[in-house]
Amino acid sequence: MRNALLVAAREYGENVRTKGFWIGICIFPILIMLGIKAEGWLEGVKPTRNFVVVDQSGRFDAAIATALERTYERAVASELQKYVKKHGAEMPAPSAEALEKQKAIDPADFDVEYVSESEAKSKVSLLLLTGGIKPNSPPFEGPRRPFRRVDLPADVDGTKAPAEIAEALRPYLRGKKKIRVEDADAELFAALILPADVDERIQRPGAKRKKRADREGAQFWSTNLADGDLREELERAINEEQRRVEYESKGLDAATIEKVQQTKVPVARFDPKKEAGAEEVSIADQIRQWAPVGFVYLLWISIFSIASMLLNNTIEEKSNRLIEVLLSSVTSSELMMGKLAGIAAVGLTMLVSWLGFLVLILKLNSGPEAQVATSLLEVLQTSGLLPAFVVYFVLGYLLYGALFLALGSVCNTLKEAQNMMQPVMLIMIVPLMTMMFIPKDPNGIVATVLSWIPIYTPFVMMNRAAASPPMFEIVGTTILLTATVVFTLWLAGRIFRIGVLRTGQPPKLIELVRWLRQ
Repeated sequence: MRNALLVAAREYGENVRTKGFWIGICIFPILIMLGIKAEGWLEGVKPTRNFVVVDQSGRFDAAIATALERTYERAVASELQKYVKKHGAEMPAPSAEALEKQKAIDPADFDVEYVSESEAKSKVSLLLLTGGIKPNSPPFEGPRRPFRRVDLPADVDGTKAPAEIAEALRPYLRGKKKIRVEDADAELFAALILPADVDERIQRPGAKRKKRADREGAQFWSTNLADGDLREELERAINEEQRRVEYESKGLDAATIEKVQQTKVPVARFDPKKEAGAEEVSIADQIRQWAPVGFVYLLWISIFSIASMLLNNTIEEKSNRLIEVLLSSVTSSELMMGKLAGIAAVGLTMLVSWLGFLVLILKLNSGPEAQVATSLLEVLQTSGLLPAFVVYFVLGYLLYGALFLALGSVCNTLKEAQNMMQPVMLIMIVPLMTMMFIPKDPNGIVATVLSWIPIYTPFVMMNRAAASPPMFEIVGTTILLTATVVFTLWLAGRIFRIGVLRTGQPPKLIELVRWLRQ
């Protein structure tokens, strides 16, 4: 045992002193911070999309302008709510004068769906007067407009046929020509062309399907096929305006119909597994349901990277003949167990560092204005996922580490090892293929069957952790996995004992079977 611990200490020391180890330690918190901040940063750097509208029918211009303005007002309202949550102060006991001012404030005014930028600034100013905003808070700034309608270029005739207009706009859409926006050159992102006979191209329920050429009621031109936000907004605005016209043509009140369509029965979600009085599903509950998916991915990455490290170290020492020097001082069993323990310690050090950074970053980013980060921190602290992750990492690493160590002992080069690893990689890809499906049916037949297959048990049971699988399955699969780990370590030890000193071509399967009998 002492010799095995010495080998483990040697393996641990050699690996933690490498640059790659510390790069792996440091890059994880950077990626987590980027993941948290990326959405806001990306929205901030995303350019305003310039577009033109050629409405030869003259019916949809006002509807498009109104729809885009409403979209912007919704974004302003969202930013206003975030601003108040972040900079709002606890209201002190009001004086008689302040009480009169506060009467003008309705808390519901800040839980709005639409508000213009000027209205939002007025609401913030009202809060400042009553002490509802923390001192020295930055002024409220509305979000940047995502879309901007621009004039048709001077060399494009909007009265021509749609095909000719599109052809004239093609150089602008491709970026070969620029448009002028606020006395500066800018790119044209998209163009919407509505023909004069758009009414004749409308598709109505029950009508005979028209030819393809007649079905093109509106044409949306853009080279960016991935960003569909503008297209969806314009399409929604056109169709809502068309439906309003249809309502009026049939003698129906469009405003009344719109109110009826917005009428709904609110449906609250409840979880019967929760205690009485706390059954309503929260953001934390939804995160808890899907958090195991992230742990499965992290488990897969950590086991594969650490086991690969073990494989590479074994092949390198064997090719350098260093393995022969080590075996002159320790037995093959002590060497194998020492390698497994040393690399396992490296993996645990890396995981503890990663999880520590994750908790720290979530604490720094949690608060009333960051519900997701706060809820995720709560899940990590109360769900029991972290202990389960450590247990399944250790068992999964020992299982796959033994396999990789056995492979490394019979190979002389990394090229040979890569060829023999292909079947193992095909086996390991299954948990990634099923990790999004299992949370949707955590106690179904697929999840249950995979849980009882030891090579998949760590990943599948980790994925099912939030669904509280039956205790029989938790205990039974853990015992089976542990027994498989012990058996695999024994098999790997038999192969390692002979293969680590063997040179030449890797052994065939029948030769490996003979080694197990020796």
